Amino acid sequence: MTINKQQNGSTLTIAVQGRLDTTTAPDLEKEIKSSLEGVTELIMDFEKLDYISSAGLRVLLSAQKQMSKQGSMKVTNVSDLVMEVFEVTGFTDILTIE
Repeated sequence: MTINKQQNGSTLTIAVQGRLDTTTAPDLEKEIKSSLEGVTELIMDFEKLDYISSAGLRVLLSAQKQMSKQGSMKVTNVSDLVMEVFEVTGFTDILTIE
């Protein structure tokens, strides 16, 4: 998994490439937690995300909870496969997906 971060003012975009699973989820969680200082909008760009597991969903839920206290979070460029996981798990009701 590759993580690319880009900050523009108080907006942080995190682009994730590859697989977000039990092996890689802790890396993403650490990146998110260390980057949210002063961020009011978090954009998770999943254009190149191939797979997400329950561990990845947990990281997203944690980020969503944090961002609901200090701003907003949205998930963009979701593939059909990842969207299917979001729909089956009910995450479409929790996350803002564009």
